[in-house]
Amino acid sequence: MTWAPHVTVATIVERDNRYLMVYEEADGKEVYNQPAGHLDPDETLCEAAIREALEETGWTIKLTGVVGVNLYTAPSNGVTYMRTTFIGEALTHDAARKLDTGIIEAVWLTYEELVARKDQLRSPMTLQIIEDYRAGRRFPLEVVG
Repeated sequence: MTWAPHVTVATIVERDNRYLMVYEEADGKEVYNQPAGHLDPDETLCEAAIREALEETGWTIKLTGVVGVNLYTAPSNGVTYMRTTFIGEALTHDAARKLDTGIIEAVWLTYEELVARKDQLRSPMTLQIIEDYRAGRRFPLEVVG
């Protein structure tokens, strides 16, 4: 059997000192995460990030940069995820849009609210990548093909 990481994307969307987060059911728990998901066949990383944000939050976004590429092995299943996290700007919201299965709601939370919910985050990467973003870690979109 050949080992390969699962390719995923996520997007940090900040507005008025709040971050767009997804409150979802995953692995039998209710957790918070950035809008995120897997890359589909014949899709670019940028296309995947825009699609996942819309499907999970109802927000149409514009990508403006990249925070980083990270590896994370989930202790729950042993799967390694290679995640590219983008920076996005919220453009329009479709409140009537049906969100993906498992999504409870999209919420805007401050950094302090996220820290207070640390035990409810989907993975340690959820907060770490926001801290990287807050520390100024930003790259142009051109770093991804």
